[in-house]
Amino acid sequence: MTIKKVGVIGCGAMGSGIAQVVLQGGYDVIVREADQPLLEKGLERVNASFERLLKKQSMTEEVKNATLKRLQGTVSPDPLRDCDLIIEAVFENLQVKIDLFKALDDVCGNETVFASNTSSLCITQMAASTSRKERFLGMHFFQPAPLMPLVEVIKTISLAPEVLESAMNFVNSLGKVPVIARDQAGFIVNLLLTPFMLDAMRAASTGVASVEDIDKGMKLGLNHPMGPLMLADYIGLDLIYNAGNVMFEEYRESRYAPPPVLRKMVLMGYLGAKSKRGFYDWSDPKNPKAIDLST
Repeated sequence: MTIKKVGVIGCGAMGSGIAQVVLQGGYDVIVREADQPLLEKGLERVNASFERLLKKQSMTEEVKNATLKRLQGTVSPDPLRDCDLIIEAVFENLQVKIDLFKALDDVCGNETVFASNTSSLCITQMAASTSRKERFLGMHFFQPAPLMPLVEVIKTISLAPEVLESAMNFVNSLGKVPVIARDQAGFIVNLLLTPFMLDAMRAASTGVASVEDIDKGMKLGLNHPMGPLMLADYIGLDLIYNAGNVMFEEYRESRYAPPPVLRKMVLMGYLGAKSKRGFYDWSDPKNPKAIDLST
């Protein structure tokens, strides 16, 4: 299987980053959004990323212009029909993704490979909704996709070996490091990372230590770039809440169950950095202030 043309569904923060990475890998890219305003916003996000590279002198004007010529935007599924690979990067809702892939299944040729960028949802359920179970896999990039080197490649019991091999070669061609995971909730990284963050939330909410000191302790004690509570804010507390519920549903282990403090924060719309409040006050993004949970 030769990959030349790649479709990216969704051009938000994650999708635009994936589109940028794939463009820089030398591929033609079509991004699809739900409507024209979202598409224009997404394409501008991609363009802004290349402008930053230009200002940093990491890219020349000539290379930038040549790269962007290989980018196309659409609000219709029809231009995706001749893509060799389609990577879905929409909201983390299983039914939304299933409905999307069902629609794409009717549009795309039999040889097109489908991949979901989900961080924890069941690839098998998505694949089973299509006619291409042997050509359907997970391809989980990490945020921000242009900077993070890892991509989890998730295989189901029906995935054809040659498709897995092509997917691994594709990820390598992007300058990323692929790791293979079986299709189980959380895959590798989130399977281990989510309970770490949930335990930090439990510790903060029960008074083991302050948000600031828990993060300081784990950051300096483990030589991590940031503590688990700040990381949770950065990822998005709603995403962690949903991922925890998905993993608890699959494994029925208490360490995956979101603690009450997380549920309450999500209910109140305190979702972390993107909502300006979570375990930190992000009013000043360059200087977030830890929230006092004892009050």
